[in-house]
Amino acid sequence: MLRNLTQLPTLLADLPKGQLFVLTDSHTAVHCLPLLAEFIGDMPYHLLTLEAGERSKTLASVQRVWDFLLQHRATREALLINLGGGMVTDLGGFAAATYMRGIRFVNIPTTLLAMVDASSGGKTGVDYQGIKNAIGTFTPPLATLIHSPFLLTLPATELLSGFAEMLKHALIASPEEWIKLLQLAQQELPQAQFVQALSERGLLHDSIAIKEQVVTEDPREAGMRKILNFGHTVGHAIESTALHNSLQPSTFNPQPSPSHGYCVLWGMVAELYLSVVHAGCPREVLQQLVQIMLQYYGRPTCNCKQREELIQRMYQDKKNEANHSPNFTLLRAVGEPIINQHLSDTDINEALEYLFSL
Repeated sequence: MLRNLTQLPTLLADLPKGQLFVLTDSHTAVHCLPLLAEFIGDMPYHLLTLEAGERSKTLASVQRVWDFLLQHRATREALLINLGGGMVTDLGGFAAATYMRGIRFVNIPTTLLAMVDASSGGKTGVDYQGIKNAIGTFTPPLATLIHSPFLLTLPATELLSGFAEMLKHALIASPEEWIKLLQLAQQELPQAQFVQALSERGLLHDSIAIKEQVVTEDPREAGMRKILNFGHTVGHAIESTALHNSLQPSTFNPQPSPSHGYCVLWGMVAELYLSVVHAGCPREVLQQLVQIMLQYYGRPTCNCKQREELIQRMYQDKKNEANHSPNFTLLRAVGEPIINQHLSDTDINEALEYLFSL
């Protein structure tokens, strides 16, 4: 259920005393919790803060949440508020879904990526053995509460990460939204004006609505929900490879892993190339996305020498079916996705070569 943050007091009205819990990361505890406290009012709550970043999205962090809930005697009547980006909403949702076989939780996304993607749809989970979201559940939150002023607390890279998912939603569902987002990208607005445009032009609302419609029709990803995986077969492989490499001991200064949205954007470029070659998608669409990539996102952090590793990670993707090559969603055109497309290693290599040649 998608609501505005102003409706939080209504959700808390009948909560037993001592049963409100809040999960943040080290960034949202500073920048967003004071805003949330205004809506919680005088109700006491227990707070747990995790270190920000994908490296915290582990079973060890979930255990910290379970220990926190047990320590403060959380019952099945408890409510956990997940205040943060995708790491917090995914991990907090999984902890809530499994604690005492399930307690209620509310997602309050504070990043653009979480607002349009991670906090809705009922997917929870953590990374495991270098595989993105390998452990998790399908458990919908009691509510997802949107508060666009949180976006003003973000660095530009985080806004771009979420914008990549908005581009994906437009590509799979709406030629009209795709044109609107292209026009916005061409304007090169300052950050505050960009955030204002997302709200005032209805772009944020429309993007969330696209995903909500898809997951309502297919809550457990048995069919058409797979269209939301466009860009994610290659994107998750890039993200998992970068995360794995960043965790390896090295004498060099480790580079921070690129955010999920950047990886998805790069993945969409590769998968649009496959769409042009194998599904007849107009090359103009690929060229438009490449222009956005070069203008805002830069080139991938992986390189051509890592193609074999990337393909192996695609074979580990949770979207795959038994005895099949990696599973892709491709586009015949903007708004015309086709699911369950299995391509050869040769085809995938060609798409990666194209991506790394840009």
